[in-house]
Amino acid sequence: MNASTAATTNADAAARARAVIPGGVNSPVRAFGSVGGTPLSIVAARGARVTDVTGRDYVDLVASWGPALLGHAHPEVVAAVQEAASRGLSFGASTPGETELAELVIDRLTVGGTAGIEKLRLVSTGTEATMTAIRVARGATGRDVIVKFAGHYHGHSDGLLAESGSGIATLGLPGSAGVPADIAALTLVLPYNDRDAVRAAFEAHPGRIAAIITEAAGANAGVLAPEPGFNDFLLQTAHAHGALLILDEVLTGFRVGAAGWWGLERAAGATWVPDLVTFGKVIGGGMPLAGIGGRAELLDLLAPLGPVYQAGTLSGNPLAVAAGIATLRLADTEVYARVDAAASVVSKALDEALTDAGVAHVISRAGSLFSVAFRNGPVRDYTDARDQEAWRYPAFFHAMLDAGVSLPPSVFEAWFLTAAHDDDALGRVLAALPAAARAAASASPA
Repeated sequence: MNASTAATTNADAAARARAVIPGGVNSPVRAFGSVGGTPLSIVAARGARVTDVTGRDYVDLVASWGPALLGHAHPEVVAAVQEAASRGLSFGASTPGETELAELVIDRLTVGGTAGIEKLRLVSTGTEATMTAIRVARGATGRDVIVKFAGHYHGHSDGLLAESGSGIATLGLPGSAGVPADIAALTLVLPYNDRDAVRAAFEAHPGRIAAIITEAAGANAGVLAPEPGFNDFLLQTAHAHGALLILDEVLTGFRVGAAGWWGLERAAGATWVPDLVTFGKVIGGGMPLAGIGGRAELLDLLAPLGPVYQAGTLSGNPLAVAAGIATLRLADTEVYARVDAAASVVSKALDEALTDAGVAHVISRAGSLFSVAFRNGPVRDYTDARDQEAWRYPAFFHAMLDAGVSLPPSVFEAWFLTAAHDDDALGRVLAALPAAARAAASASPA
C-alpha cells in the first residue's frame, strides 16, 4: 500500500478490507466480533507496543498470540531474517538451518537427561502440526478415534473443531459447517480435568482410540490449567489401552518456559514423557513455522521413511527457521524471569482493580499465561469458562483500548506479556485498569 492509497483511520482500513476479504479479516477473532467496535489495523510493532494506521501506539498484550516472547521486532531476530532473506526466500530443498533448529529444539526438550522428543518435523502452522500428529497416531496404532477436550483448540482441521474454544468460543459456534458427520464422529469430546470421563471413553470404545490430544495447559477458552497429575494420568491411561498421548504445546511451548509446559512439570518432579508433541508460535519467532516432535520410531513413520504422508513446499522455510533459531537462542533464563514477573504484576493489578470495583471474577493462570473470567469460583473446564458474565468484557476491553492498551479481543483468550514490557509499558497498563474495571462493573447484558 502506498501513501496515496493508505487508509487514514481504522474504520477506513476495515471498510476497504471487507470489500475484498471475508469479514475483512484473515482470522476471525481479529474482527472484534465479541467485543464490538472497529478492529485495529496495525502497521508496525516494536518492543511492547503496536502502532495502528492512525499512528497511535498501544501497549500490546496480544504479542501476536504468543510468538513475540522477546517483544516485537527484536533487533537480533529481524537481523537474522534479513540476512536469511538476502540469500533467497524459499528453495524447495533442505537447508542447514532446518537441522540447526531441530537440534536446538531437541536440546531444549532434554530435561534432567530425559529427552522429551527425539526427532522433529517442521511444518508451517499449528494446524498442520496437530493434523500430522493425529495422522501419525492413527498410522502407528491402526485405529481411527481421537479423544480431545472441550475448550481445547488444536487448529481448524475437520476432526478437531468440535467444542474447540478459541474463535469457536468467541463466535459462539458449536463447530463448523463443512465438516462431514462421519469425520466429526471419530472425535470424542470430553470435559477437561475429568478422569472418570477419560476412563469411561476407553471402556466404551475398546481398541478404537488412537490417541488423546490435549493442550499441555489449556489456553483457548481462557486459561485452563491441568490439575496436578492430570497429564501424567492421560499418558498412563492411553498406554494402558494401546493408545498414544499428543501434547499440544503450540501456545505453551517455549513461552511458559525453556522446555514448555512439559518442562515445568518435569521441574516439579513429573517423570512422564509424551509420545508426540506439537509446537508453533515461539518456535518460529513470529514467522509461519510449527513442528511435530516425538519418539524416533513414531516420527520415522513419516514419509519418506514410512507410510504416513506429510509434505509442504514452505515447510522449514529458511526465513522462518532463521527467526526461530534467533528467538530460541535469545530466550534464556533471564527472559523467562522477566516475562513471569511482568505477568505477575499485571495479573495482580487486574485482580485488585476488579475487586475494588466489586466485579465478580477469577484470574486463571498457567505459567506466565493468564486470563480473566467474570464469575465466582475457579475455571476447571469449558463449562465453567462459558458460565460467566462475558458481557462485561467488551466494556472492559474498550476502556483499556481507549487508554492505549490493546488486549485480546475475546474473554476466551489468554493475555500475553513479553520480555520487552518495561516499567513504562507496565505502568500504562496498571494506570488503565481501574477505569476499565469500573466500566465492567457498569456494564449490562445486551
